[in-house]
Amino acid sequence: MTSRRNLNLLRSVAAAPLPGRPSMLRERMRCDALELALAENLADASWSYRIVPLDTPIGEHLMLEGETLHAPWLLPATGQLTALACAVCTVGPALEARVTALFSEKRASLALALDELGTELLFATSRLLQDHMLMAAKRQQLTLCGELHPGDPGLGLDAHAGVLRLAQAEAIGVSLRYGHTLYPLKSSSVVMGAGIDLPQASWSRCDRCPSRAKCRRVQSTVTAV
Repeated sequence: MTSRRNLNLLRSVAAAPLPGRPSMLRERMRCDALELALAENLADASWSYRIVPLDTPIGEHLMLEGETLHAPWLLPATGQLTALACAVCTVGPALEARVTALFSEKRASLALALDELGTELLFATSRLLQDHMLMAAKRQQLTLCGELHPGDPGLGLDAHAGVLRLAQAEAIGVSLRYGHTLYPLKSSSVVMGAGIDLPQASWSRCDRCPSRAKCRRVQSTVTAV
């Protein structure tokens, strides 16, 4: 297992432009949310991941360490799938608790701005996590292919518990509650295929999303490319 705690990504996120179409109000509330998050150290970003060797792949069901994941999208057209990279990341419970408190104080605008900041922090943590997973795979002479989150087409929401166990999410305080919801809420888990000479994925987890056309994350990715 590789884990890392207390990543302070606030300053790098603060340097990025505000997603979407910023208004003067959104810009002001974002500044207030950043000041609050910095002053109260609300962004306790952490991650944990493992590259777990497969047992015997059986068709579309992948077996590893007592878990069985139905993830047919991760089966490569070429190359050899030998493992799964299972990971979880979070920005911690403090930001979530502060958002709840702000709503209770009738400060909804600041609460929404802080919640949006938490989402940006989670995306930044996830991107950094995947960079580290890629480097770890290269050290093992493996390639990574595909990206699925439990609940995506190609990986059922019921996979969440198994992915968290394989990633040893308890090491950074992430758990399941209310069925398949992660705690803290600003948390995410991911599974990627790992193996030998895997091809680049011809699909994206966003392909079938009904919100794809208006998703700021997809638009920013396309713009960057």
